[in-house]
Amino acid sequence: MANYSGNDVAYLDFAATTPVDERVAELVLRLMRDDFANAGSRTHEMGVHAAREVSKARELVARALAASPEEVVFTSGATEASNLAILGLARANKGAARHIVTTAIEHSAVEGPIAALERDGYEVTRVAPDRRGHVSADDVLAAVREDTLLVSVMHANNETGAVQPIVAIADGLRAEPAFHVDAAQTFGRLNEDLRYPRIDLISVSGHKIYAPKGVGALVARRGDGRPPIAPIMFGGGQERGLRPGTVPVPLVAGLGLASALAEAEGAARGERCAVIRSDALDALGSLGGVFHGEGGRTLPHILSVAFPGIDSEALMVALRGVAAVSNGSACTSASYKPSHVLEAMGVDDEVLRGTIRISWSHDVADPPWHDIAGVVRMLS
Repeated sequence: MANYSGNDVAYLDFAATTPVDERVAELVLRLMRDDFANAGSRTHEMGVHAAREVSKARELVARALAASPEEVVFTSGATEASNLAILGLARANKGAARHIVTTAIEHSAVEGPIAALERDGYEVTRVAPDRRGHVSADDVLAAVREDTLLVSVMHANNETGAVQPIVAIADGLRAEPAFHVDAAQTFGRLNEDLRYPRIDLISVSGHKIYAPKGVGALVARRGDGRPPIAPIMFGGGQERGLRPGTVPVPLVAGLGLASALAEAEGAARGERCAVIRSDALDALGSLGGVFHGEGGRTLPHILSVAFPGIDSEALMVALRGVAAVSNGSACTSASYKPSHVLEAMGVDDEVLRGTIRISWSHDVADPPWHDIAGVVRMLS
């Protein structure tokens, strides 16, 4: 067990990023330092060996999602994967389908490219969540029209941990439109949902599952009658022409190994995270905290909570010597804008401004819940 900080401050921001698993780091370092050849260099044995490492990683990611290796496209992360899925689908769209269904709680990696298409004339329907942060499968399916090109729904929200009903949505869709799922927070944790064959496009992130930053994947299933995707960048033709550029062999191999480890250890990891969550609710619940996402299916390692009368910025400053937490998505935290997720949930302004996100790992030492509670009491 560890706190990952190198000092007395407990790192509790795992939804933003995870450390690299030591077993993964060992493989990555070896491929960086010793077996460093370009996987595209097929004229010598070192290049062939590098290509084998990429193929192995592709097989491991595919196996985790019951996909075929040919359906895995390596990217720089889930953001690029989502852009490729959404913009690539639009680029390949030759018909009159110019309507998109998504939710009001999507990560900026999805909302950004969809908003870009909206500016180009696409019509977008954004389904609102309930007050717990969950969208209704019926509401999503009711928004689908004859001219709908894409349905894009995140698997679990990065701020609240609320898990969305992607299987029910997939089960209710016709052969078209295409269905994209942002699985940045759930790949390696809820893979069983993601194996549903009607989910056409899945965005995967490495640095959420103890792989290095800078690597991810798009899984693009090739079912009959489903719209293809076209490249949005052009170059050397790597990754089946969908993602050009030299393949980062060490990072890709790290993602493959991290995928396999998550698959093998997922149940135990989830159980440990659930125990930590229970302890957190016990320690913080008596302080009058408002917990977002509770009462529905929620990831066991993310807790979104606000304490009445306490501003999140003030609380995070007071916690600097105790725990590293956040007040929303790390990808947009520099903008200091109110959480669009909490706004869509109808959270009032005081609670919204006071919300922090606490997230942990299966292998952390017991978090200092009582110390955190003490800081909250001091600010109350």
